Amino acid sequence: QVQLVESGGGLVQAGGSLRLSCAASTRTFSSYRMGWFRQAPGKEREFVAAISCRSGSTDYADSVKGRFTISRDNAKNTVYLQMNSLKPEDTAVYYCAGQYVFGADVVLQRARDFASWGQGTQVTVSA
Repeated sequence: QVQLVESGGGLVQAGGSLRLSCAASTRTFSSYRMGWFRQAPGKEREFVAAISCRSGSTDYADSVKGRFTISRDNAKNTVYLQMNSLKPEDTAVYYCAGQYVFGADVVLQRARDFASWGQGTQVTVSA
């Protein structure tokens, strides 16, 4: 559906912050529901955060609520994930995901609800 490229990952100490960016190559970015997922070694890919196309509705996994913030700039075709108060358990490859929305502009959390995926960016949090 759309090409997605993540950036902003890196190594940070516990308590630090990182901001991930995801650039989308499409003329219809405002019609894409966007989300962030992560996958740690030996674990399944898990939901982190998602944001609706235009309404600004967001949702977060309980593990990151209050620490992470997802946002988007439709004029720049970019979605962001601001990560504060990072913990070692946040260490994972973070993936940007998108899904073209044909119907209601609602926030979804399942990986199967997103058809387009970026290659991922590594986030490592040291104790």
